[in-house]
Amino acid sequence: MKSRMQRLAACAGLLALVAGTGLAAGEQPDIGMREYRANCASCHGLSGKGEGFFAPLLKVQMPDLTVMTKNNGGVFPFARVYEAIDGRVTYPAHGSRDMPIWGNAYLASGSPEFDDYPYNAEFFVRSRIFALIDYLNRLQTK
Repeated sequence: MKSRMQRLAACAGLLALVAGTGLAAGEQPDIGMREYRANCASCHGLSGKGEGFFAPLLKVQMPDLTVMTKNNGGVFPFARVYEAIDGRVTYPAHGSRDMPIWGNAYLASGSPEFDDYPYNAEFFVRSRIFALIDYLNRLQTK
């Protein structure tokens, strides 16, 4: 039988875990929103309209990410957005790349500390990009 102290310590640990995620019990994390706020909002703004605090310092005008579907005939341009975020494939005819190459950044940040278990790094990269694309799709104006 567990002692009262062990039960209290277990409860305290669980509460710390839940509080540390910023989520209420049972609430699901919005990974795409987290990715956007951590990596995109500084340039594109929290609303996605291009009003990030770094935007005035950049050489190019930040696009309004909320009208991608509208500007693409009502269809969200999934493949184009994926390539823009991933950035590991470049097309010389498209000119220079102004945005960070998030595919490489995600790949570097997702490397396991210990490699004694199976790990698919590309799956990690794609899942973060897919979550971000899902969030961008939800930002679209109707």
